[in-house]
Amino acid sequence: MEKTTTNELVRQAIDRFWESVPSSWSTVRFNLRSIASEHFDISVEQFSILRHIRKGSKSISELAEAKQISRPAISQAVDLLVDRGFISRTQSTQDRRWVDLELTQTGNDMLTAIFDRNSEWMESRLDALSPDELARLISGLEVLKKVLDN
Repeated sequence: MEKTTTNELVRQAIDRFWESVPSSWSTVRFNLRSIASEHFDISVEQFSILRHIRKGSKSISELAEAKQISRPAISQAVDLLVDRGFISRTQSTQDRRWVDLELTQTGNDMLTAIFDRNSEWMESRLDALSPDELARLISGLEVLKKVLDN
């Protein structure tokens, strides 16, 4: 393939990326957040904190760094989630200043339910695609991941 044609295709791919990925991700995130707030009465911020804990953040400091907000702000939000029974706090036996955060079974079950409802919503959208379109979508997403994860 000629260099000009390749450059043109690369530019088209970049344009298509910016036309589709941010708006698609925004739509998925909006749906996820709507489920969290409407069906489980938790704020976007609380939902995000629960997700970060599930992904491995174990302290107020780690959460504050991951979310790029102050420790007092995170601490206040965590207090509310502890009060609601979604998070437990355990003081470290080695360092009394360190408090480990973990999802309770209730918190974990709620996150699972939120993600399950979102998956159902996404399935309802993807069901409209033909098997060939789904295969191309999967292939394209695999290629995108491979290229951008380097």
